[in-house]
Amino acid sequence: MNWYITKIVFSISAEQSAKAQFDEQLRLVAAESKEEAFLKARVIGLHEEDTFYNDNMKKVKWEFINVSEVVALKNLEDGAEVYSRIHEMEEGTSYINFVHQKAIALRLNAMPLF
Repeated sequence: MNWYITKIVFSISAEQSAKAQFDEQLRLVAAESKEEAFLKARVIGLHEEDTFYNDNMKKVKWEFINVSEVVALKNLEDGAEVYSRIHEMEEGTSYINFVHQKAIALRLNAMPLF
């Protein structure tokens, strides 16, 4: 059995919402092949489609779009790379600041409050 990271994409739509919204989920899947991992990820996506009413009584729909990536994990060990994505932009300072702010928030949330 091999391990794969799969990216499952959902469309999120709410009544009276003008913006398109999507959720990209990275899921760990055990499978014998990349094709089997793809199919297992599709089943997960299809089973997690949902329609419900939010706090404002607006209908919200999570619709499975598809599986957009399947990446084999070579080994599961401490520090192993499980996923990588390269960001390319004209001006990088704001992205670097964003990363630093996220790291600060993680550290503050991990610190005891006393």
